[in-house]
Amino acid sequence: MPRSPALTDFTWRSSNENLNATVMKKIYSIVILMLSLGVFAQPPAGYYNSATGTGYVLKTQLYNIIKGHDDRGYAGLYVTYTTSDKDFYYENNGTMLDMYTENPNGPECEFTYGVNQDDGTLGTIECQRYNREHLVPQSVFNAATPMYSDAHFVVPSDKHVNAVRGDLPFGKVNVANFTGSNGTKRGSNLNSGYSAGYTGTVFEPIDEFKGDIARMLLYFATRYENVVSGYSYVMFNGTSTQVFTNPFKNILLTWNAQDPVSAREIARNNAIFARQENRNPYIDNNAWVTAIWGSPPLQVEAFEILSSATVYPNPTHDRTLHIESGIALDQVELIAVSGQTIRSIDHPQAIDRTYTLTDLPSGFYFLRLISGGQSTVKKVQIY
Repeated sequence: MPRSPALTDFTWRSSNENLNATVMKKIYSIVILMLSLGVFAQPPAGYYNSATGTGYVLKTQLYNIIKGHDDRGYAGLYVTYTTSDKDFYYENNGTMLDMYTENPNGPECEFTYGVNQDDGTLGTIECQRYNREHLVPQSVFNAATPMYSDAHFVVPSDKHVNAVRGDLPFGKVNVANFTGSNGTKRGSNLNSGYSAGYTGTVFEPIDEFKGDIARMLLYFATRYENVVSGYSYVMFNGTSTQVFTNPFKNILLTWNAQDPVSAREIARNNAIFARQENRNPYIDNNAWVTAIWGSPPLQVEAFEILSSATVYPNPTHDRTLHIESGIALDQVELIAVSGQTIRSIDHPQAIDRTYTLTDLPSGFYFLRLISGGQSTVKKVQIY
């Protein structure tokens, strides 16, 4: 699942796997960009001094820190987006960064702020208009302020995909009845693994943005702790403490763990702070997520995560394979159809969660991926 590098993502390959000049140039460009955007900026000195507790006590302490932010108004969201949600991470062209249509690996529709903004027309298909998406639907809180215009969870969005999502909860799609241009899906929830416990229709962003959305929803649960227990929504349990039902809590905790905080999120948090004067604490200190809500059910879900790893190109014509995995790999084995292990790599190193195998022998093979005692096998063809 490629994404803009998190601060901890700069892990180099072993010495026998040389990075080519293109990859090196990309990494240097990202570092320079991160510096220019101030993504290493910290919260103001003392901002979190009172966040000393654990569990829901800590959540209340964070609420008291981030409450009472400046409300820039609903129209002001479009102004905020011009600093918080421009694409300097994928196409790097300053267009609108929309989590529902952004394609990290290929072409996509693009919006420029001030052009094709929603005017009440079109939006019957993707790429016609853009608008503002409330990740917690505005109907849940009757479009009350300041929730209505809080940029920490109200994001720019393709109008059509926004409408497709409607008021649906976020979850893991089993059988899709809609798939967007970048792979965003709507369909029945996968009632097993970390998403067990709910059978209704859900909306699933691509892996690139699962953690982003989880942290935005956790922000909402914290920032509006004083009123959230009165909201009726399928994801909520009617409390001001846990806020989410167990199935949706597990989904959000798993997404937060699978998709770590990125440079893009840090820059967005800083930009919104400059406008609203409050921050998303789970971007500033992601450890607070588990300190409050506990650990995700990753042990149960490890096999499913591993099985979802992708191998490309397959077949490959340059004797090189790339493996994208949402979980760290302990070992990779290339196995001949005869059962002979041709190559075994212990503790392979990844860049942006992508493992690269080079100089592979031609033929048909099984590629065995191993992590945490679990394994999965992919068929590969090498020319």
